[in-house]
Amino acid sequence: MELRNVTEFSEFLLLGLSEKPELQSLIFGLFLSIYLITVLGNLLITLAISSDSHLHTPMYFFLSNLSLVDICFTSTTVPKMLWNIQTLSKAITYGGCITQMYFFVLFAGLDNALLTVMAYDRYVAICHPLHYMVIMNPRLCGLLVLVPWIISALHSLLQCLMVLRLSFYSDLEIPHFFCELNQMVQLAYSNTFLNNMVMYFGAVLLGGGPFVCILYSYSKIVVSICRIPSAQGKYKAFSTCVSHLLVVSLFYGTSLGVYLSSAATQSSHSSATASVMYTVLTPMLNPFIYSLRNKDIKRALKRFLGRAIMKGPIVLGLKKCT
Repeated sequence: MELRNVTEFSEFLLLGLSEKPELQSLIFGLFLSIYLITVLGNLLITLAISSDSHLHTPMYFFLSNLSLVDICFTSTTVPKMLWNIQTLSKAITYGGCITQMYFFVLFAGLDNALLTVMAYDRYVAICHPLHYMVIMNPRLCGLLVLVPWIISALHSLLQCLMVLRLSFYSDLEIPHFFCELNQMVQLAYSNTFLNNMVMYFGAVLLGGGPFVCILYSYSKIVVSICRIPSAQGKYKAFSTCVSHLLVVSLFYGTSLGVYLSSAATQSSHSSATASVMYTVLTPMLNPFIYSLRNKDIKRALKRFLGRAIMKGPIVLGLKKCT
């Protein structure tokens, strides 16, 4: 294989989930459906929370931010894959690949950070209920969202700058449906030791660190719940954490599954298939988990959809009058 400077060619090839032509229509229809459900579900959660004054609390503020991040997270990968299938092209420009990688790392880090912030919110609500509104004041809530944005943006920028210094072979085929950081580093011709160190250090610090914080928060929550004398009080306290626990388990469980499957099989296509779980399915399932188990969200959704349905006939009536 011939080594070229990356400026001499402008495209990489995304091999996708399967190279079989007969499966492309099925993959397109499936991922288009999942993407539309993800965007619609998370958008409804955000609009329902913003339109209901009863939900203007720290917990739902963080949930609305998580929903917006999930929309962006899925939008970094799925639309490009759908476009490639529709146009029968596997190409992505070098600049497009770096841009996609930047936003993927950014929103993946934000997802992780917001789940940690939501765990801290539940810790304060259950362990310090009398001081909850004092501790979780608007200024702190704003900082708990702003700081992850800054850290994730800087981390993502660092990873992309590290990739930009690498040299690549001319035959650049990425056995994935998006420009995944680890795949890009593996494709490089030049020495990737520094890249691997930065990548693993970032994974431990920004992946393992938040996970430890979540475990610590829930260990304190479990201790506090055990001290509640009544069974009804224990159930009520625990029920406020169930949705978040399910989302955390789904996010970290699928991420760990991707790592284990790629390590066990050493197959890039297996890793790509497994990564669908946390890049596509998890953002789609989050709205269902929060809406099905949360009476406040269900009530807000009914009110929002009811108002939207009522406005339709009114607008149509006004148009007819004019």
